Amino acid sequence: MNVLQTKLDGIPINYIAEGLQNDCDEAVVLLHGWGSNIALFRQMVNHLAQYRRVYALDMPGFGESGEPQSPWSVDEFADCVLQFIEFCGIKKAVLLGHSHGGRVSIKIANRRKLPFELTKLILVDSAGILPKKTLKKRFRQRCYKIGRNVLSIEIVQKMFPDALENLRNKHGSADYKSATPLMRQSLVKVVNEDLEPLLPNIKQSTLLVWGENDTATPLSDGKRMEELIPDAGLVIVKNAGHYSFLDQWGTVCRVLDSFLGIPLNS
Repeated sequence: MNVLQTKLDGIPINYIAEGLQNDCDEAVVLLHGWGSNIALFRQMVNHLAQYRRVYALDMPGFGESGEPQSPWSVDEFADCVLQFIEFCGIKKAVLLGHSHGGRVSIKIANRRKLPFELTKLILVDSAGILPKKTLKKRFRQRCYKIGRNVLSIEIVQKMFPDALENLRNKHGSADYKSATPLMRQSLVKVVNEDLEPLLPNIKQSTLLVWGENDTATPLSDGKRMEELIPDAGLVIVKNAGHYSFLDQWGTVCRVLDSFLGIPLNS
């Protein structure tokens, strides 16, 4: 992998730019999920770079890129991706977002003015729809908030210095537990934003690719996106989970080729 480095707003950014250089063709920009990085796109890049110019970046806080200076929302991740696209001189592109990268792609597709022509959208096991909270989940969340408030009291912190962190680790997701303190704050901002109201505004033709066994962003999310995005089609990938493009690359590859107009016998 030919990895390059640049800086955007003072943040070191790790990225790749490979494949055919043709200003007439649309480039493909790959956006990874939370806790992931560009390395997981290696197989996809190797294939698509035979036919398109392909770009992918480690978003700030992931892979080999630096962390932002403060907790970011989805909009700030979108701002960074747009800066990256301008930096690369991309004029026309397809956005492919996996999981959190899908969130960012949805935000970008809703911007009124873009520094490039967004021709198509590919959302792979995308995040963006808030899960419905069951009574049990609401109860647990309420208990957590009460415990957090109590353990945040200064005198309690002095008496039990590790208790608050232990509570967070007990209730936090795997992504939360593995993140740095700053990125944990970003994660809280990101996962609590509901992007469902933005979906009907997407004008681009959109391909939805979903693992049938996805538990992180369940298939019901993909079906809901298909209902709300005006020009969307959903492909359900059998025997695949949240990383459907890794679990069943052969199937996903053929689907991408068809959507991008790459000859199937190439």
